[in-house]
Amino acid sequence: MRRNRYRVLSVTLLMTMSTASAFAADRVKLAGGTIEGTGPQASGLREFKGIPFAQPPVGSLRWSPPQPVKKWSGVRPAKAFGPRCMQQSLFGDMNFRSNGMSEDCLYLNVWTPAKSAGERLPVLVYFFGGGFVAGDGSEPRYDGASMARKGIVAITVNYRLGVFGFLTHPDLTRESAHHASGNYTLLDQSAALVWVRENIAAFGGDPRKITIAGESAGSIAVSAQMASPLSRDLIAGAIGESGSIMGALPAVPLAEAEAQGKKFASSLGADIAALRAMTAAQLLEAAAKPGTPRFGPAIDGYFFPESPLAIFTSGKQAHVPLLAGWNSEEMNARGVLGRDEPNRENFEKAVGRLYGADAAAVLKEYAAGTNEEALQSATGLAGDRFIAFSTWKWIELCGKTGGKPVYRYYYSRPRPPMTPEMGNATAGLAGGVIKGTGPAATPAPPARGAVHSAEIEYAMGNLDTNKVYQWTAEDHKVSSVMQDYFANFIRTGNPNGAGSPEWHATSDGALPVMRIDVETRAEADRHRGRYLLLDRLAAH
Repeated sequence: MRRNRYRVLSVTLLMTMSTASAFAADRVKLAGGTIEGTGPQASGLREFKGIPFAQPPVGSLRWSPPQPVKKWSGVRPAKAFGPRCMQQSLFGDMNFRSNGMSEDCLYLNVWTPAKSAGERLPVLVYFFGGGFVAGDGSEPRYDGASMARKGIVAITVNYRLGVFGFLTHPDLTRESAHHASGNYTLLDQSAALVWVRENIAAFGGDPRKITIAGESAGSIAVSAQMASPLSRDLIAGAIGESGSIMGALPAVPLAEAEAQGKKFASSLGADIAALRAMTAAQLLEAAAKPGTPRFGPAIDGYFFPESPLAIFTSGKQAHVPLLAGWNSEEMNARGVLGRDEPNRENFEKAVGRLYGADAAAVLKEYAAGTNEEALQSATGLAGDRFIAFSTWKWIELCGKTGGKPVYRYYYSRPRPPMTPEMGNATAGLAGGVIKGTGPAATPAPPARGAVHSAEIEYAMGNLDTNKVYQWTAEDHKVSSVMQDYFANFIRTGNPNGAGSPEWHATSDGALPVMRIDVETRAEADRHRGRYLLLDRLAAH
């Protein structure tokens, strides 16, 4: 009996030593095979880049749900970012470290502070922004090292974009085992979450403590994953920065999405077989032609059994804590006024064009007593129409039906001036950088607040990765507070911690909103009437 007990102890010790040794050597054994990453860095972190989480979606797998990775033999290098998914060059603020661009792009990246595979650290899976048409997990602003230094296993994920990610067509629906097509982008993200659940323990992560987060399209993706029965049981928490599936890039009925796909195929005189035979570059070029419909999410009966709005309204979404909010200038006044001068008269005319018989009710909530007030109201209405209202709707419904704490923020720290090295560059409509001259380089008006995407580097602790702006001590203060809130939430489902202003959860409009700025503080919701009105108008 004693001999057997010693034998068990010896085997256990050897297994533990073997795991620790393999981890220390930067090799990790996954379900698909062994990988070798980079590290430890001076900070003690280990990095694993370009890890496949699904088979390449090429050939017959183009416009098919992601398939499990085929096992490999030997040791696969994981020291460089994989290729970014097929996309046009659209946004000036995107800076890629990826290994080129390819349709073979379903890779993820892991930053871990764990010293052994048994630590069970909280996990962050971050989905990049870019309107579901651009972006990549290699962008420095999403780099996971800073979060990993907070004791979190951080992950960024690639997923198919544009026509590759959302083409919906009756023939694709017929060939599907689920009688569904489209949503390949969202299915890629869900497959990545399944991969994380199955493999993250090898990196020292806890598969039961996975928080998903994202900004803009990434935030829309977070709300979509919360809604889908394919993903809602895989996550322990959710963070949304500006956007939800309930308004921004909404899911349309399957028949409508199929009709758009048929129109696209017909414009090329091609069936699905012919479209699959095209090169990725040819398909990307064809989808970029003027008049091509935008490809987006569909209520396919599989990923979305019903509309996301119905899912959240009836409480069928993931019941997990949510931290979400938006920025003070998600869109500038041009989003309402166009090229008209920003004054009271033009704002009232614009509201009349947009809302008709409801214009008076809108002007009551978006007051325009003076030209300055009209400019500020036009800025607020443009941002609400663009993305803030959909974020509010997500927060509101989760507070009512989610059964878990909801934390809402309002981010208002404007970016500082650009560095002298940027020359004549100016900020674009959504935080991008525009260089050069001419009509295509017409800059946005001067920012009146925190523009869309401005908070990313602050929240992820990555100010120093962005060389465009002259960051100050105040910026680093804001970043420290915001990142601590995020890190605390990822660890515990609650953003509060020592040294930060207390943040109360909310289930309705009565409790304060956390205003994140140089002097971060809780404030009353001053604009709840706006969103209740927009909600009523949206229901018409």
